[in-house]
Amino acid sequence: MAIFKGAGVAIVTPMNPDLSVNYDKLEEIINFQINNGTDAIIIAGTTGESSTLSMEEHRDVIKAAVKFVNKRVPVIAGTGSNCTKTAIQLTCEAEEDGADAALIVTPYYNKATQHGLVSHYTAIANETKLPIILYNVPGRTGVNIAPETVATLVKDVPNIVGIKDATGNMAQSVKTMTLCDGNLELYSGEDGLVVPLLSIGGIGVISVISNIAPQETHDMVMSFLNGDTKKAMDMQLKCSALVDALFSEVNPIPVKKAMNLMGMNVGSLRAPLEDMSEGAAKVLEAEMKKFGLL
Repeated sequence: MAIFKGAGVAIVTPMNPDLSVNYDKLEEIINFQINNGTDAIIIAGTTGESSTLSMEEHRDVIKAAVKFVNKRVPVIAGTGSNCTKTAIQLTCEAEEDGADAALIVTPYYNKATQHGLVSHYTAIANETKLPIILYNVPGRTGVNIAPETVATLVKDVPNIVGIKDATGNMAQSVKTMTLCDGNLELYSGEDGLVVPLLSIGGIGVISVISNIAPQETHDMVMSFLNGDTKKAMDMQLKCSALVDALFSEVNPIPVKKAMNLMGMNVGSLRAPLEDMSEGAAKVLEAEMKKFGLL
């Protein structure tokens, strides 16, 4: 059984003025998400500024999300690291604290070989019973998981069950799905390519745009899965310009700006990220108005 089908939100981590985590606001936006159709909460991922959370904060944020969600939808914890030992610790803690699955990004900066990736993910999976979603985002990590590597992991490691594909490479995605022979839960990691990935067997998206348009993102995915491909395609095309604006600067800079424009008051970003430039913010605001969010 799939961890989830539909739209999972890669949720932001809201901050207080002193840049401590705003847990009251986190509960508020989680409730907003679930009340507006979101099918899973992905906590402490890239969009959640996990790279600037301390180990203690990382665990506390996941624990809080599990509490706030209260089993209404699955909670998927971002537990990746470029250190295998650290990734094991984060994953085991997430399991202890009640997460339903782990999203584990490729080790960044070290640039492991494909054999090293197999060893890394196998070592983590052997220490947990959580289902694991691989996260392939070479544009941020400098490391690509080859289709053959994904197929090896899915075949040999029972609790490695899915992949968040943010490669933007449809040919690679097709090859990955072919080699996995239907045994891989494919989630789009690109808001601009949700419907194309659904068309090759995907079952959902782990989405940034869901932070501001959860119902629309859910409806797009479910329209496709329920057979209304024309509606899904139209919705994908409608959000194209907004998606471009949401990634005009590095994520999560624009999405936090968008949420603040909507009055969600999720705060600023931790250094080295900084608030959105004035010109890009004006474009984002215009696209949000066109989409009907403002």
